[in-house]
Amino acid sequence: MDEQSDRGEEHIGQTLKRLRGDTSIRAVQRLTGVSNAYLSQIEKGTRHPGPRLLRRLAALYGVSVHDLLRKAGYLDREDEEQHVDEEAEVERAYQFVLADPVFRVGTRPRGPLSTESKRFIVELYERYSGKRLLP
Repeated sequence: MDEQSDRGEEHIGQTLKRLRGDTSIRAVQRLTGVSNAYLSQIEKGTRHPGPRLLRRLAALYGVSVHDLLRKAGYLDREDEEQHVDEEAEVERAYQFVLADPVFRVGTRPRGPLSTESKRFIVELYERYSGKRLLP
């Protein structure tokens, strides 16, 4: 039994299965291009997903890539501290973009956005305006 199981925590496969919810594993296969057999093995805990797959699944399930990478054991404490700083910078820049009266999104995003989505909006703004908001 691994350390996570000893503490009663979900392993990454259980987390991914929970996030998949009622979506069929075949639908996830169609959307990600990853075989349903491999996805099933990951969910059962007999295989371990790589970072590239976790990025695809995070986008599909609408969750933080960082959270999945941490859950899978790819990030350590130093990476987490750097991520928190990065998230704060992206949030600061995103709020600046939203407050700019010249920049109109048309309709404002509904619901929460991932840090990756906010970064994308900020980067588009930077290209459009010529202003540099992110380091």
